Amino acid sequence: MIKDKMEKLQQPNSGRAINGPDPSRIKARAVGQAAKVLQLFKTLHRTRQQVFKNDARALEAARIKINEEFKCNKTETSAKKIEELVKIGSDVELILRTSVIQGIHTDHNTLKLVPRKDLLIENVPYCDAPTQKQ
Repeated sequence: MIKDKMEKLQQPNSGRAINGPDPSRIKARAVGQAAKVLQLFKTLHRTRQQVFKNDARALEAARIKINEEFKCNKTETSAKKIEELVKIGSDVELILRTSVIQGIHTDHNTLKLVPRKDLLIENVPYCDAPTQKQ
């Protein structure tokens, strides 16, 4: 009887139900999450370079903040928390890309706005008198 139990423990597939999920699946999920995190990191830095082009001070501040946030959460192991952080990072990247515009001080009380080409969209003028449908 003891010999049977020992043989069962030495078998490679024994005990999966007892020990939890398959370790290879957990590792694959972790590798997938690591790839998502790395992709987000790279995307945030690319967006930073586009949004703050020609502004060394803003480029450096954004670089430091991105690196600081990723370092702060480097030891996070909870898959749920990592997904939440990736979602927050993706939202930040979207806001940077679609909502931030550069302004340059030209005079004491004057700013010159420098919109990026991807921010400029076709604007439909407002019509005061609505037209009748025929």
